[in-house]
Amino acid sequence: MITLYLRDGQFLRSRSVERPEGLSEEAVWIDLLDPTAEERQWVQGFYGLDLPSQEEVVEIEFSSRFFVDQSGLHIRSFFLYEYPDRPRNVTVAFTLSRDRLFTLRTERLQTFHAFKQHVAVHPDLARDALEIMLRLFETKVDLLADTLEQLHAQVEEIGQRIFDAQERDLEAILRDLSRAQDANDQLRLGMVDKERVLSFLRRSERCPPDHQPLLNEILRDIDSLNAHSMFLVEKTDSLMSATMGRINIEQNKIIKIFSIAAVVFLPPTLVASIYGMNFHFMPELKWLWGYPMALVLMVVSGVAPYLLFKRKGWL
Repeated sequence: MITLYLRDGQFLRSRSVERPEGLSEEAVWIDLLDPTAEERQWVQGFYGLDLPSQEEVVEIEFSSRFFVDQSGLHIRSFFLYEYPDRPRNVTVAFTLSRDRLFTLRTERLQTFHAFKQHVAVHPDLARDALEIMLRLFETKVDLLADTLEQLHAQVEEIGQRIFDAQERDLEAILRDLSRAQDANDQLRLGMVDKERVLSFLRRSERCPPDHQPLLNEILRDIDSLNAHSMFLVEKTDSLMSATMGRINIEQNKIIKIFSIAAVVFLPPTLVASIYGMNFHFMPELKWLWGYPMALVLMVVSGVAPYLLFKRKGWL
């Protein structure tokens, strides 16, 4: 799917392209969403630009993710996808060439949808191709901030469950904490990636002075989000330790019950074992009250340890 964005006065007007004749030299932004091989050929032939393959897009080497060549500036950046169900980062390829922005992506991302809505209300936020890219990063950072707030609220709710004495499903709490940690890791990866992208853009000298304030503002926002994310890392770690502590306490309680039960029933078992030997010359074998006496001795030997433990506060 190819979508062109053309400057119409102050507004950025979008147009879907279904045939190569629909491409325009006036387009300031060409957005390719999971394009077919034929659509890729249309764009490459019309604009004289080589689009990266999917294998090149997902390359993790620094030299493959940020570079400048004769065709323009090339950037690969992570964008969070499918939060909160299955958070993961997908790579979006950006190319700035001859005052045009080309974006290549495989998923429908909330960042792009939110940016288009924002620009429709504030058209002055997308004056040129570079500003469109920076505003996309700004929108992404704003969405990451909202996601961090949601994640913080989830971690707070999990913390209340941990310290609730009535909560018994500690295994579910561990699963929820693990998901929260994974989501935070994905967020941190995206923020670190954005920081690297913007730092590279500043070093490449492709960002003119009038765009520098916006770039610096986004970097400051990322720094503040990194601090918030680190706080969540520490909080989830402490909650994980607290959960493991509760699990250990619950296990110790169970082992304590079994240990006390074993101690309580050990003396009666000893008495029963002695009088169950059935030797012919046992002194108490002919006693009239021998059987009741053995029963009473078993009860007393069992009750005495129980009362002792109760007095010591072990029960």
